[in-house]
Parts: sequence; C-alpha cells; structure tokens
Amino acid sequence: MLAITDGIAKVRNRDQVRTKDEYLAAVLRGEAYLVFDGAMGTMLQASGMEAGELPELLCLTDPAGVTAIHRQYVEAGSQAITTNTFGANARKLGDAATVEDVFAAAVACARESGARYVAGDIGPTGGLLEPLGTMSFDEAYDLFAQEVRAADAAGADLLVIETMADLLEMKAAVLAAKENSDLPIFATMTFGEDGRTFLGTSPRIAALTLDALGVNVLGVNCSLGPSDLQPIVSAMLETATCPVMAQANAGLPSVVDGHTVYSIMPDEYANAVQAMVDEGVSVIGGCCGTNPDYIRQLAAMVEGNRPPHREVETPFSLTSAQNAVVLRGREVAVIGERINPTGKKRLKEALRTKDYNYVLNEAISQTEAGADVLDVNAGLPEIDEAATLVTLVGQIQGVSGLPLQIDSADPAAVEAAVRVYSGKPLINSVNGKQESLDAVLPVAKHYGCAVVGLTLDENGIPPTGEERFAIAARIVEAAEAYGIPRSHVAIDCLVMAASTNQQEVVEILKGVTLVKERLGVRTVLGVSNVSFGLPLREIVNATFLSAAFAAGLDMPILNPMATRYKEVVDTWRVLCAQDEGAAGYIAEYAGKTLDAGAVAQAPAAEGAPGSSAEDDGSIRHLIITGRKGDMVQATQALLADHDAMEVINEHLIPALDEVGALFEKGTFFLPQLMASAEAAKAGFDVIRSNASEGDVDEKGSVAVATVKGDIHDIGKNIVRMLLENYGYRVYDLGRDVDPELIVQTVQEHDIKLVGLSALMTTTVHNMEEAIKLLREKAPDVKVMVGGAVLNPEYARMVGADFYAKDAAESARIAGEVLGS
Repeated sequence: MLAITDGIAKVRNRDQVRTKDEYLAAVLRGEAYLVFDGAMGTMLQASGMEAGELPELLCLTDPAGVTAIHRQYVEAGSQAITTNTFGANARKLGDAATVEDVFAAAVACARESGARYVAGDIGPTGGLLEPLGTMSFDEAYDLFAQEVRAADAAGADLLVIETMADLLEMKAAVLAAKENSDLPIFATMTFGEDGRTFLGTSPRIAALTLDALGVNVLGVNCSLGPSDLQPIVSAMLETATCPVMAQANAGLPSVVDGHTVYSIMPDEYANAVQAMVDEGVSVIGGCCGTNPDYIRQLAAMVEGNRPPHREVETPFSLTSAQNAVVLRGREVAVIGERINPTGKKRLKEALRTKDYNYVLNEAISQTEAGADVLDVNAGLPEIDEAATLVTLVGQIQGVSGLPLQIDSADPAAVEAAVRVYSGKPLINSVNGKQESLDAVLPVAKHYGCAVVGLTLDENGIPPTGEERFAIAARIVEAAEAYGIPRSHVAIDCLVMAASTNQQEVVEILKGVTLVKERLGVRTVLGVSNVSFGLPLREIVNATFLSAAFAAGLDMPILNPMATRYKEVVDTWRVLCAQDEGAAGYIAEYAGKTLDAGAVAQAPAAEGAPGSSAEDDGSIRHLIITGRKGDMVQATQALLADHDAMEVINEHLIPALDEVGALFEKGTFFLPQLMASAEAAKAGFDVIRSNASEGDVDEKGSVAVATVKGDIHDIGKNIVRMLLENYGYRVYDLGRDVDPELIVQTVQEHDIKLVGLSALMTTTVHNMEEAIKLLREKAPDVKVMVGGAVLNPEYARMVGADFYAKDAAESARIAGEVLGS
C-alpha cells in the first residue's frame, strides 16, 4: 500500500475525470440519458457457446463473433457497449491468457462495433475478502488495478464495476480505478430478494458509501427483474447526489428444452424501466436474459428526452457494511469511547500483547449497550499503530455492525485503517493547524470519510467560544476547498476539565451553539473530560451532557454502559422527537422506579470489559455475540459438570439455532452469522479434544463442490466454513469439479449429503448432469443446490432435493438430512 506522500490520497473530484465528449460529461452531470447494452452471456449462449467456456477468451479466439453481438446492441440503440471482460482478472484467467491481451482484444471488439462509448467491464474477483474469506484487501486491489490499467491502455472511455455483493470488494475496485486511471467510474451492486447484498448491505448504505467515495454513477445491476428492483432504485435515488443507473434481469430464469429462458418480455421490461426513469434513473440497460429487443425499447423510451432535475437531501451520515447512522434535525448518535487506551491500563496491556479478544469484547458490549458508533484508538507509542488499527478495523467489523470512528493523531495510521474499512467511517481528527489540514483532509476526501475537526491550532486551545468557532470556520472552509461538503464535517469544541478550567465550560457550550447556528455542521464532544478530578463524576457528566444537548451537541463520545448517560440520551431522544412516540423510552423505563437518593450505576471498572444487561457470560450469549476467544474457558467450565453430548445438544446447538433464526429475520447478517459459528466451533473443538473415543457422536459428512465449468466459489466456500463451524466434516472438492470426482468422493466416504453450487447460467446444465450421475451411482445421497442463478423452481428442474438460498439454510438442511 502506498503512503500519502506517494500520491494516493490526492483529491479527485467528480468533474476531474477524462470524458470523451460533452455528451458524456452531461451524462455525468445527470443532464442526459445514457443507454447501455444488455446481456453478453445470454447472446453467447444463444449463439452456441459451450457450457463452462470462459466467455472472455472469445475476444481472442472469435473476435468477429463478439463484435457481431456488440453491433446488434449498437444497432438497437446502445450508446455504451460493455466489453466482454466481466471475469478477465488474473485469478480467473489463470494461464489461459493475460489480462492485458484480453482487454486489448475486448476493447477492439467493442470499438469495431461502432459503439459511441466503450465501457471497460470489471466484475468481482471470485474470491471472498477477509475476515470471512482468505483474500486480502491488497490482493483484491491488485487484481482490479491490473484490469483498470489494461482497460485504460486499450482505449476504454469509461469503467463499469458491476455485480458486486461485497461493499469492501467494491471499495477495493473503486480505489483501484481512482488511483490508476482518470476515466469515469460507474459502480453497481447486486441485491437479493430481501433488498440487501449477501453480506447485509442495503441500497441506502451502498449509495451513501459509493457517493462519498466519489464514483461518477452508481446503481444496481443483475439481481432481480425491473419491477422488483424499483424499491432498491428508489432508496438509491433518495440518497445519491450523482446519477443513478439500473440494469435489471429479464425476470427469473427457467430451463426449457435445455436452454435458459427468462420470464419477462421486452414490453413488460420497458414499462417497468419507465417507472424508474420517471423517478430519476438516467443510465439504463439490461442484464441477464436481455437482448437487443429489450435495449431497442429502452433507447426509444429516452430518445430526445432529458432527465428531470433531482434534489437530494444530504444529512450527516456514517456507514458500516450493514448499518447507517444518518442524523437529521436534532437527532443524536452515541460514540462509544471504550476502545481508547487513554487512562485504561487493561486495554493498554491488551494492545501491547495483541489480546484482541479483549478489544472485541469491548466492541460487542458497547454495541449491546446501545452505542451507535464505536471509537477505535490504538495510540500507544510502543506498538505499530497503523498495523494495529488495520487489524482492529477488520476484526471489529466481523463482530459488530456499527460504523467506526478511526481515532488517531497519525495521518498515516488513519489512512491505513480507512483504506480497508468497509463503509464510510468517521476520522477523528483534523485540527486548525495547516499541517494537519494538509495531511488529513486529502485522506478524508479520497476515501469518502466524514471527519471531526478539533478547535485547536498553532496557538493551542482558545479559551472562548468565539475563538473556538473561528477555528471551526477555518476547518470547514478548508474541507470545502478539498471538495468535502459540510454534511461530511463535525466539529469538536474540546471539553476541558471543570476542576481546572471552570470558566471555560460555559464557553465550550457557547462554541457548540455558534458552530451549529453559523456553520450548520454536526458537533462532537468527549463528555467525560469535564468531570476529571471531581467526585461522583457520573453526576457531573450527565448534567454537562444535558446542557450540551441543549446547546446543539449531536454526537457525544461516552461510555454507553453508564446508566446516567443512558438516561440522559434516552430522555433527549424523546424531547427532540428522535424517539417517535417515546416508544423506546417507554419500553425501557415503564414500570421502573427511582429509589430515593439512589446513585445511578457507575461506569464499568477501568480494567474490566464493559457489560450489558444481557451479558450473562453463558455459552448461549458468547455464541450469539460471536465471542470466540471466551468460548474455550466457558466450554471447559461446562464440561466439568456436564457430559459432552449434553453440552452440544443443550447449549451449542440451541444457540446456533437462535442465531439462525436471527439471520432469517434479517437481524443478523452473514458476518455476524459466521462470527457466531466460529464461536460455536471453538466450543466443539474443546469438546473433541477433551472427549474419549465414543463420547461425542459424529455429526456427519458433507461434500461440497462448484460444478464443472464454473470457477466461482464464494458461496460454496461460505457454506463450507459454516458447516465446519457447526461441527460437520466437509469435503471441499473445489471449483470446476468433474461429476465423476463428486461420485467417487461420496462412495469413498459414505457421504449422505452433497452441496452443489453454480453462478453461471451456462453451467446449470452441468449441475443437472452431476445430479443425474449421483442418482445413478449413489441413489441414497441427498443433494442441495445454491448459487446466484438458482431458485426453488430451478432446483426442482435440475433434480435437486433441496434449494439452499443461503449458508444458514444449508446448515438447516444438513441437520434435517443427517439428523444432527
């Protein structure tokens, strides 16, 4: 990874891109429509491409055929032709061809067709990024950067990064595009029927994050039919300040006479897209199942028309991959302060010894206690702060879905952490010193972050509210000069201890009010500093917090486990109408009473992890919260009084079932599901290592494989990891697997359940052939199937026993088939 001084974190605003002509520039401003093409795979399959063949290689072996397909789209009205390079990264191509050769040939094919614009197509790597998978962020970045450079060198007019389901992988691709080319960036995600990606990202979160990253056009492709995409597109239109694009599938696929056909015809498709266009979508095209007949109708729909002007509200926002904090009006958000070593002896020791389990417990406890954002600070001089922050960001995002505040005085450490962060983080902080402004603001702009500005400069912290405001105004002005809007800025007027700076407390509050009223930005304060050196600090802190809310504070940094803080926050949310109908307050406090003279619960002891009301230390709680590090001791303690099977059947399995139910309801997403499964696996491992032969029943074996001709294995790898963590023995046969190998493995190991995966419609036929062979050679085996192109109807047509719509469903099926 290159440092700031190597030129990565340089400002690139949306209008600082290379555009081929004024019409494309108008498209990027949202002032003109752009019509893309439709599906390439559908056309190749119709022309007789063999199942499992790499479509991208046809640019080298049959350029005339590829060009002919492009030309059909051009003749139908496509203005932008997408190169046949969706899977042309080094990982997928292997030794078959170089990335550079494929892109050169693909761009030439598109150009030869007469296309007005050639869009260099970049699809997912096919790998799963850490912490869920084994691919590092830098590995993904390098794959994308090679494609970007190849597309640019070959003469592409723009880049389209499409069909991304992992927000972090999308970020790697966008950064690769920004840092290796000045071409416009079109970026589209793909979503499931539940309106989220398989990692739990909603359309609003995707739009907030990609908009902040500075892509030129964002949107959705593939996923579903156009009518089903409407609410996803609507959510993006409400959020994105840049143009929005949509390329839907032609409905659901089915197999007729051995060929894949789709359910929505061109007329119906065009009518549904018209509704999106009416709402504000200005870049349109087609995905799976569409052909030139579909595009012809889309082109006619927008010909001679101009997109309506869109007014988009831009409130302050932060995102993780699964959650967004959006502040409107007087709404407030709590930033949990406990992952900061200042004054915390036990946390300092944990950071020095790399006891990250302690840090993760702090993250989980604050999440459970109601924090909205987590501060992450690793500022110890004796450790590698940048490397530690990178590690903490990845691991915390694996157990908590909250957005993070990256807290460091070292700009290099900040950059290292925000680069690998999945979402839009908050940087804490920049200050009024010119050196700080020049170092931090480019990082915030480049990586799409919000930023906290501290009201101090070369002269220190001023004593008055007016002077604090003056520094805040300079910070906001500098941020805007870098292209950072006020909606991405928050100001910290810096709390001083009342015991030593008593006259300044009122001035701090005055500064907060001035910042809110005159600058219109959000405000932050580290609340607990005010009580330093005073007895019963909780009373002082809570009183100051109430006064600060009244003065205009939006984001207090505090200990969310402290009851007095919680009472003030909960009450303010009623008074400012954030807690609509006081529903949350009533649910929390109805039936409770205040004892006369009682003092609210003090914050957790300095050396101990914070605890929430729900944290009972049980195995159930450890699994649900994903506390893998504590499972060994907890399981050993249970084994002292219970036999192995009792621990499994009465503790581990019920907890996993509860996690599965939370996942099914959309309360948990894949990262939380996997963290819980990892915690359960830690318990299973302890039981196995302590058990005598025969003490623990085998849960059974499962074979999983991606079918012949298909090189995509993300879904299969997730299923493997989850089943292993549930205690099953999994034989992973890899990708592009011959049916004979699947049968051989089943017979050799007496396997009763096989899981088959396919992502490409062209390889579903191979799935059907594999199932036929299994029925012939191993009639007792049950088969579950999954993959992006499959649905229950498809599963029945290929002869499967079960359709696994996600990894959690595969675990349920395994329990049903194997009786465990």
